[in-house]
Amino acid sequence: MINKINILDKRFELATGAGSDAIHKDPLYSYAVAQLGDESGLTGNGLAFTLGEGNDLVCKAASFYADKIKGNDIEELMADFGQTFKTLSNEQQFRWLGPHKGVVHLGLAAVTNACYDLWAKKRGVPLWKLLIDLTPEQIVNTLDLSYLEDILTKAEAIELLQAHVDSKKSREGILASGYAGYDTSVGWFNYDDEKVRENCKKAIDNGFTAMKLKVGSADPQRDIRRANIVREVAGETSKVMLDANQQWTLPQAISICNELKNMNPYWVEEPTHPDDVLAHQTLAKTIAPIKLALGEHVPNRIIFKNYLQTGCAGFAQVDAVRVGGVSEFITISLMAKKYGVPVVPHVGDMGQLHQHLVLFNHIAMGHEALFLEHIPHLKAHFVNPIKIENGVYVTPQEAGSSCDLK
Repeated sequence: MINKINILDKRFELATGAGSDAIHKDPLYSYAVAQLGDESGLTGNGLAFTLGEGNDLVCKAASFYADKIKGNDIEELMADFGQTFKTLSNEQQFRWLGPHKGVVHLGLAAVTNACYDLWAKKRGVPLWKLLIDLTPEQIVNTLDLSYLEDILTKAEAIELLQAHVDSKKSREGILASGYAGYDTSVGWFNYDDEKVRENCKKAIDNGFTAMKLKVGSADPQRDIRRANIVREVAGETSKVMLDANQQWTLPQAISICNELKNMNPYWVEEPTHPDDVLAHQTLAKTIAPIKLALGEHVPNRIIFKNYLQTGCAGFAQVDAVRVGGVSEFITISLMAKKYGVPVVPHVGDMGQLHQHLVLFNHIAMGHEALFLEHIPHLKAHFVNPIKIENGVYVTPQEAGSSCDLK
């Protein structure tokens, strides 16, 4: 039974220039941490990610939701967690503050993620193993599919998972070989050209074959110059992604994306405002075959549904510490699978939780194992930090979701 609740406001200073992008130039990486303790002494830890200010508000929201599940046995809670998630996310007064987005949804993410961590710890297994070993029916019972009935019913979700059960073993080799990573820290926005060049060389030496550059400068020529530096150092066989962090208007995005075509970006990420689905649809058609990566600031399954329906999402970057936690992450992964769109998460958790989720996506759902974003800046603060060897995530073996902070 969950009998102890603790909510922590954790904030971490970054090295100069680290974490900077075209919009967020001075971030303070922060977590609203929900801790759920049970009578056996286990503690589930769940994270929601912010950039500093407002983290206390997310903590207050997390406390509100955590109180609602106090007194529940974790196994009984997770057996029908989809209904719990639906009830919590639609609590009449808190729903008004979203609905299903912003501070309240981030608070729900922290609590949801703590539930999954406690569940895995209770069973004594890593979260990836717990999820992979569940039946399709058990997985779908943890999901809230409301507002998705026009494209994904409960029966269809179960069928989609069932279709990949017999072939699971053929994909479990990745547990030994590891899940490939990509280096997202080579080109933070505030880094000068020489540091970008130096970081690209280090990434290659560390085994990475994919890396990302922050763009969205007031002077587009700066973006073009820096993008060509990364391509020059990385070579033609490496994947180079560009991330504008919502900085451009649609006309600006069309113009600069056409200029950037020559350096062959693997994707362009968050080119304009994340709520403007139709602008992304127009852009995707205009700059094809360049693909768009979307999701860092997409807060829920309904808006992801619209991105998938309009065909403008080349890659779904759903983040379990941005949407309503693991439950909504899996829901969105199922939709993306139906639409044939790869899931490459944004990792506000620094990859701690998502290293489990991408293994589940690949093994249980048949998603292509592309790569997972790697951001090293908070490794020292985790009890069991992610391990990267030769550009590859080493499969975690500890029970839980790897989200315990020191």
